[in-house]
Amino acid sequence: MVSSMAAYKKHHLRDVALRRLLYVVFITVSGVLLLQFLIGSNSTSNTAPHNLLDEDEDATAYPVRQRQNFQLPQQNDLSLKLEKRNQLPPRNLDLYPTLAKDHIIIVLYVHNRSQYLKVVVDSLSRVVGINETLLIVSHDGYFENMNKIIDGIRFCQVKQIYAPYSPHLFSKSFPGVSPADCEGKDDAREKHCIGNPDQYGHYRSPKIVSLKHHWWWMMNTVWDGLKETRKHSGHILFIEEDHYIFPNAYRNLQVLTSLKSKKCSDCYAANLAPSDVNSRGEGWESLIAERMGNVGYSFNRTVWRKIHKKAREFCFFDDYNWDITMWATVYPSFGSPVYSLRGPRTSAVHFGKCGLHQGQGEKNVCIDKGMVNIQVEEYDKVPNIGSEWEVRVYKNQPGYKAGFKGWGGWGDNRDRHLCLNFAHMYHSVGTASPL
Repeated sequence: MVSSMAAYKKHHLRDVALRRLLYVVFITVSGVLLLQFLIGSNSTSNTAPHNLLDEDEDATAYPVRQRQNFQLPQQNDLSLKLEKRNQLPPRNLDLYPTLAKDHIIIVLYVHNRSQYLKVVVDSLSRVVGINETLLIVSHDGYFENMNKIIDGIRFCQVKQIYAPYSPHLFSKSFPGVSPADCEGKDDAREKHCIGNPDQYGHYRSPKIVSLKHHWWWMMNTVWDGLKETRKHSGHILFIEEDHYIFPNAYRNLQVLTSLKSKKCSDCYAANLAPSDVNSRGEGWESLIAERMGNVGYSFNRTVWRKIHKKAREFCFFDDYNWDITMWATVYPSFGSPVYSLRGPRTSAVHFGKCGLHQGQGEKNVCIDKGMVNIQVEEYDKVPNIGSEWEVRVYKNQPGYKAGFKGWGGWGDNRDRHLCLNFAHMYHSVGTASPL
């Protein structure tokens, strides 16, 4: 009986040991298989065109946003890779590890006018205080000639983002050119093509609608989508690739944003330049309140929330220009006067005379050489706005009156719904600051 019990215990212990060994082997093999799967998945997702992702940039470390319950076009490989790249951290963190308290973020939005961009970047490099803040460059499309210019920036933190649904990324499908699309003033029944014409009978032009799409996507992404900015409650300055920025621009803007709530209760924004792009300012010793211009304009999250609530008005107004859409339908819907505060001398100049898609080549560039040779005076190098100045208000300004229906170019329902979907891409986070 004793020997039987001993044999039973010995056999039982052997079974237990064998089960433990099999369990360890199973866990080990499962771990190896899982590791191989993860490595394979990462190697596939990180495949990119030449120069698209630098070898030292790990895009997978910054996951792409989660989709909500809304419809966006099917992305191609380039669109997906650019969307991953948007999650990369700013560059030059080794040179500028921290941002100044109460800094004003600068967003520069561009397409493919590299000769213009060189001028703008050079002007930014001379701006006093530029090293204190973050520069975000938003690209409408992917162009190596533009990337090379941004790669050379060493004067501040810089982050690039790319509109992943830009029509310039889609060569055979919406939001780019689709083979089935109607063009110009086609007869849809005769040509069996698709699309919705604008109020003047014209069908969509992808190159034209990209202007409004890029601006709206950029606004939603900067305010609500990027971890670097989605909790930023202060002002953000927006400039374009044909805006020359004077050395005193950043310091002047700091003064304007600090005075806005005290001096002008109806001022939603602060501008670096007059709304009339041909004006260089009045030269008075007073602040100016007028309609918001599209050269060097800035506002805070409170204003963005008001704009965002008007997404339907913005997305369904038949005009391909974002600024005219804002002037003609969004601002008037606020129910009260909408002014922007600026100084009596400009701190930014619009120098471009070419359209967005003109003169993009190095040899045949469309640029006004006389205007690029902008004279920067001594008073353009230092803050020249007095905090004690009173405010002069331009109440009766030329603009778009009630009943204006827009210049067209924005009649296709696909563009309108894509625009609306951009408004729902991200959950709103962050705190709002007072006007």
